[in-house]
Amino acid sequence: MSSTTTRGGRAAPEAVRRPWAAVLALAAATFAVVTTEMLPVGLLTSLAAGLDVSAGTAGLALTLPGLLAALAAPLLPVAVRRADRRTVLSALLLLLAAADLLSALAPHIAVLLLARAVVGVCIGGVWAVAAGLGARLVPGPAAGRATALVFSGIAVASVLGVPAGTYLGALAGWRWAFAALTALALAVAALLAVALPPLPAERPVRLGAFPELLRTPAVARGLTAIALLVTGHFAAYTYVRPVLERVPGTGPGLISVLLLGYGLAGIAGTFAGGALAARAPRRALPAIAAALGTVVALLVPAGGSLPASAALLTLWGLVYGGVSVTAQTWLSAAAPGAREAASALFAGVFNGAIAFGAFLGGRVADGPGATAVLVLGAVPALLAAAAAGYARGAAADAR
Repeated sequence: MSSTTTRGGRAAPEAVRRPWAAVLALAAATFAVVTTEMLPVGLLTSLAAGLDVSAGTAGLALTLPGLLAALAAPLLPVAVRRADRRTVLSALLLLLAAADLLSALAPHIAVLLLARAVVGVCIGGVWAVAAGLGARLVPGPAAGRATALVFSGIAVASVLGVPAGTYLGALAGWRWAFAALTALALAVAALLAVALPPLPAERPVRLGAFPELLRTPAVARGLTAIALLVTGHFAAYTYVRPVLERVPGTGPGLISVLLLGYGLAGIAGTFAGGALAARAPRRALPAIAAALGTVVALLVPAGGSLPASAALLTLWGLVYGGVSVTAQTWLSAAAPGAREAASALFAGVFNGAIAFGAFLGGRVADGPGATAVLVLGAVPALLAAAAAGYARGAAADAR
């Protein structure tokens, strides 16, 4: 597969063959990294028991990758500079396979956390590079759909990846779930090598680009809202299994079904959020943040009712499904001349918020308990709605 370039290294749109196949390959990459990142949520109880640690300590298997991803996301595009993005993504998936294999073989929590640190580097790199490629592969009016499709891998990970890994872990043990992820990462690495065209860097990312972007009011305020929203979500969602275990009438099988419903709703939310963000990203982000905070807060009084908890969990998935594509669209509009640098900042802030939210949730889960985790999750999300609304108003005033 060949590609030509225009001035500045940008791939010429007409040179990209089978662009939607390439976009699907990117969606497979986001599916693989997010499934790997989020699998400890579904395996939290068995992981803690198997390694003889508390649920809060086992939650570090989610916190650590988020922290490393936050560091890797802005640094990796600088490190690879002019390297072909197809080569970079394929290499990251091979590294992910090695980390998953080490996780499967880990004899101690320290070894597992080392493997999960490598996972974090892969997550940050894939997010930073892949997030802005949908619009590059499918430019013009369809760019929004392409970006939503890339990010749909995140929601599909919730629908298929995490529930399937959870089910496999229940049948054969959590180690086999990580072994399956090894095979998945190898397959996606091969798919990327075949489906993507050559993708030279549009323009090399330099460290100085990040302070410049942070001085852009729309970027800074958008990132603040994203940090609050994602912190709140993961403070609660990381410990959603213990939360659901306290609802009368639930068991392991039903919890897997509930998480499946959450993920299915997330897929719908990704495309609905993408459509809304394409029309009005500054209205979409505060609306999503307010809805998410409200839903998580309502799960507290709904804890005694299985139907109410199931309905709210599904609504939670629907709302959260639109977060990534809406945030990416916001930042792309705020920094159209530095798309990859903005994507790297977005990935760094997003994954840092995952780590921070999971860490805070773990401390609360080991202390006051599951109900307090929901309160902790709702408050930052509602603050994010206020921050995003302020950013929208400030941008309107500037115009």
